[in-house]
Amino acid sequence: MDQQLVTLIKDRRTIKPAAMNGKKIPDETIRQLLELANWAPTHGYTEPWYFVVYSGEGVKRFCTDHAELYKTHTPAAQYIPGNYEKLQHQGDLASHIIAICMKRGDNPKIPEIEEIAAVSCAVQNMWLGAAAEGIAAYWGSGGMTYTPAMQDYLGLRNQDKVLGFFYLGYTDQALPEGRRLKPIAEKVRVVTN
Repeated sequence: MDQQLVTLIKDRRTIKPAAMNGKKIPDETIRQLLELANWAPTHGYTEPWYFVVYSGEGVKRFCTDHAELYKTHTPAAQYIPGNYEKLQHQGDLASHIIAICMKRGDNPKIPEIEEIAAVSCAVQNMWLGAAAEGIAAYWGSGGMTYTPAMQDYLGLRNQDKVLGFFYLGYTDQALPEGRRLKPIAEKVRVVTN
């Protein structure tokens, strides 16, 4: 097995946006990451991944809009001012934020879960590409991610889904050690006959 690939997969880490340093990623690098995403496996060539990329002032605007969606669509009894603040400033140190969406293909025979899996593979492709370039990444799904309000905000149809937000930037912190809580033997069953 190619050791470079093994190392890249094992060394990929989640780096939260608060650990990013504000340094900007070249837009060309973001375009290259999106090209990697476009090569994800997809059943029936539906290619259901759809990304909305926020950069520059767009990052701040998105975070402000996300916080306002939370404020507008959260019942008063469930509203937490700290959550509003967190959403408003989540991207302060990120270079780019990419909304991760699944736009359902036209083939009704393909189950929704397979469309979601294809988008997840696309994100993994981007994440591995980011790791190879020394870019910190975080796939967040908090706030208003799974709500109709966010679907509307991103211009999606009812059958489409928002799967999260991919924060990208650089960090000055050392990458944390990798770990797994259970050995692979507990996650695999081999049947030979």
